[in-house]
Amino acid sequence: MPGVLPAAAAAAAAGFGTVAVAAENAAEAALVPELRVIAAPTLSAFTSWLRDGQPPDGPVVRVLQPGREISADLHACQDPSGTAFMPACGTGPGTGQNESAKDLADLVGQPVARRAAEICAAGGHHLMLLGPPGCGKTMLAERIPTVLPRLEPAAALEVSAIHSVAGTLPPGRPLVIDPPFCAPHHTATRAAIVGGGSGIIKPGAASLAHHGCLFLDEAPEFGRDVLDGLRQPLESGEVVLARAGVTARFPAMFTLIMAANPCACANSRTAGSGCSCTPLARRRYLARLSGPLLDRVDAKIEFLPVRRSELLSDRVFTEPSAVVAERVRQARLRAAARLAGTPWRLNAQIPGSELRRRFPPSAGALVPLERAMDLGRISARGADRVIRLSWTLADLAGLSCPGVSEVGYALALWLGTPQ
Repeated sequence: MPGVLPAAAAAAAAGFGTVAVAAENAAEAALVPELRVIAAPTLSAFTSWLRDGQPPDGPVVRVLQPGREISADLHACQDPSGTAFMPACGTGPGTGQNESAKDLADLVGQPVARRAAEICAAGGHHLMLLGPPGCGKTMLAERIPTVLPRLEPAAALEVSAIHSVAGTLPPGRPLVIDPPFCAPHHTATRAAIVGGGSGIIKPGAASLAHHGCLFLDEAPEFGRDVLDGLRQPLESGEVVLARAGVTARFPAMFTLIMAANPCACANSRTAGSGCSCTPLARRRYLARLSGPLLDRVDAKIEFLPVRRSELLSDRVFTEPSAVVAERVRQARLRAAARLAGTPWRLNAQIPGSELRRRFPPSAGALVPLERAMDLGRISARGADRVIRLSWTLADLAGLSCPGVSEVGYALALWLGTPQ
């Protein structure tokens, strides 16, 4: 049955000490350590066990005593090859492909994009990728999970509960320990992305990507109402679904990654590319991504076609995912130490009011941002996102506070003009 994990947690919170579940859901209910779990293979075996104890000739009813540790269950999420379980959410990583074969070093010729992916992974920032087909947009998005650290026990339980409600937890592997990666098709409906349903309300891809990444490939091809439906969870970190007589809340604190072609014909805009789209057609195509949605994206990166010489020279500077993941981990540790005592753990989670009041950059560091605001190139929301990005840059560099260079580079990332 779906939803056993949150139901067991609710039973423990209500004061119950024992729950009985189907044998296939036993590992899931056992993630609540304070509960005594009775795993019954059949209803008749359970009733016989209640009356007479373990029936001598019937199916075995297992009893898991309380006092278990969640950390002891982490090994249950490993397959024989040692790969952590990542639930499937559409296409892309986590859908049966060999995750160990993916490495950030595979993306050659796009050093700015690799750097932007590292920054977004370290701070939980949203990322927009723009470029012609074949330049590496999807390759980069699929490799961002390889540089993310594993979930902490509390976050792993929260993510596992969401996938339990959605019914995407395979039997015997109930605990999600890696950040999920969801890549729905562009034909997905609003209910599939945000959540909903005519009968039982179920979480959508935005909630299934909680504490992970939601990748929208060919983002302009998604429905306008689908994309605008993401604006609320991008701000609040949760999805609120109202129906007649009931309101459901699902957490949805994810990193949004969008990829788009420069125009409908998908050809490069460089000279001699053969693009047949008029400037008006290009504007109309990208206008499907509304301004309020793009305003909530922290970093925009434009991919350009790579020449053979650039491919050969960049191979020397590519770094494997393990090296980048260690820098991301250290940056997150610095952010967590600075945010100790607060409900936030990543720079992207800090509200704008608290950001300006408690975590201002060094004196004079905001000069590039103030100049951009005076010229009307950035909104107040965008200014907050630039400051969050600058803190992540400072954490990656091991600085105690962002300076002019960090703020300037963060502004270039937000405007889409990094070098």
